Amino acid sequence: MPETSGAEGVDRFAALPSGVTICFRDFGDEADPAILLVAGLGEDLTFWTDSFSGSLVARGFRVVAIDNRDVGQSTFVSAPPPALWRQIAARPRGDAYALADMAQDAVGVLDHLGIPRVHLVGRSMGGMIAQTIAATAPERVLSLTSLYSTTGAKKVGRPALSTIRLLAAPPARTRTATVRAHLRLTRHVAGTGYPIDDVAEAAIAARGWDRSAGDPAAGVARQIQAIQRSGDRTSQLRTITAPTLVINGDRDLLVDPSGGAATVRAIRSAQHVVIPGMGHHIPEALVGPVTEYIAQHANRVGEGGNHVRIS
Repeated sequence: MPETSGAEGVDRFAALPSGVTICFRDFGDEADPAILLVAGLGEDLTFWTDSFSGSLVARGFRVVAIDNRDVGQSTFVSAPPPALWRQIAARPRGDAYALADMAQDAVGVLDHLGIPRVHLVGRSMGGMIAQTIAATAPERVLSLTSLYSTTGAKKVGRPALSTIRLLAAPPARTRTATVRAHLRLTRHVAGTGYPIDDVAEAAIAARGWDRSAGDPAAGVARQIQAIQRSGDRTSQLRTITAPTLVINGDRDLLVDPSGGAATVRAIRSAQHVVIPGMGHHIPEALVGPVTEYIAQHANRVGEGGNHVRIS
């Protein structure tokens, strides 16, 4: 697949032995320590904004951002999406892939680029994927940062009922409807302290629609199914030895903050940053603080650290 360029960078492609092709963008100096950014449910790599990636590059890191399978310019798998009743009942189809498969996709990109070890940063579902890489391929991981994510345990990290009602709406089928749905959900989950920039968020959602190589609604359904198939990963998280930082807000209506606390309990010596007023979103006002936390964590690999709470 040829490289394609856009305002935010160049789309490059890694054709993996599994038959999946993963799209990625690569920023910064190849000689710098590498950070791999793994986005959340239904998010393509451009949901990591230019300011976010640029802030990490300015702090001395090479940044690689990927489209997970079933989003953006990466492979949309051929298996049918799960029926709505399966999603509600959390009963994946027999041909469902799992978070472990998505983790292997990410490691495949590192292989393609010849990057032996990396600082992992994942948010929401991407945090689950990053956790899985840290547990299953520890030799590839320098550090882990898990942003507003969870363990998969049923009693933690659950969305609020008000969020479930929004998510139960029929999927958007047009560019305009996608933008509206993104604005409605992001306003709801962004937290009390950081109102969203409607113009910027509309542009992000529109760009995601334009970059999609397949049916976004089917892709999201299969990604949800991957989370459900993977189940409670608490015991797996207990095996993680990489220095770990967990960041979440205290006003998250999509992944309840209990998911972050459970992640900290599961991963030995994990540090915890709780940002007051933050929800399930990284607004421009938090790009600097969040990337600074990530950079400080990556830079002190091997030095240990203490539990942190911001108030």
